[in-house]
Amino acid sequence: MSARSELSSIPMPHLQLLAPVGFPLVRPGEPLFPLITQTLRANGLVLEDRDILVVTQKIVSKSENRYVRLDAVQVSDRARELAARCGKDERVVEMVLRESNRVIRCARDVLVVRHRLGFICANAGIDRSNIDAGDEQILLLPENPDLSAAALQRQIDAEYGAQVGVLIVDSFGRPWRLGTCGVCLGSAGIVALKDYRGKTDLAGRQMEITQIAQADEIAAAASILMGPSDQSLPVVVLRGLDFAGPGRAADLLRPPEQDLFL
Repeated sequence: MSARSELSSIPMPHLQLLAPVGFPLVRPGEPLFPLITQTLRANGLVLEDRDILVVTQKIVSKSENRYVRLDAVQVSDRARELAARCGKDERVVEMVLRESNRVIRCARDVLVVRHRLGFICANAGIDRSNIDAGDEQILLLPENPDLSAAALQRQIDAEYGAQVGVLIVDSFGRPWRLGTCGVCLGSAGIVALKDYRGKTDLAGRQMEITQIAQADEIAAAASILMGPSDQSLPVVVLRGLDFAGPGRAADLLRPPEQDLFL
């Protein structure tokens, strides 16, 4: 037997990432789960035990009707002040303030905040692109992404009888690094933060600080297929990962008192 044949006979860890095509535009307030099942069925996909369903924040926000009409926003003096400093629409800045509990940085074209849910992100995750609602509307993040993920997980269990993890993801920028990267905003049925503390490494030493942001790693992997928002691939099914256990995206948030940079 050749060395190549020997290698091919060894079972190797692997993952599958499947991005069903043809997902329809989500209308404001339209239930999301029927659209997911319809798209999976059209692509010949059936959710199985240990699958992970990854969905973009945008389709969840659309389904939850998280639209805000800018012409109805009453702008505060604080929003006007910040808008003048960062050069943004003062109505959008007002909504950023309402969705946040702290302004981290404000400079030309930049407004970074701590979202009310604990995320550090630009513009509180508020979006104006690809929302099919005109320039006078914006789209907020889901009210509670962890609860949204849990609701989808319950619907999957009822429809398929399968234990499936669910992630709601978005793309955030990162300090000290260019470009955005997929991150987890909501999670259900997945150990979001995998804790290796107390385990031993290959040398037999006990690990003291190692924690892996597993949900963010999954989000980044799925985002490779999802691509930019113009590709219309808002759902990805991931197979082959040992993920099961309790967890929420909130588990990934560093407590403010432990943050050395803010």
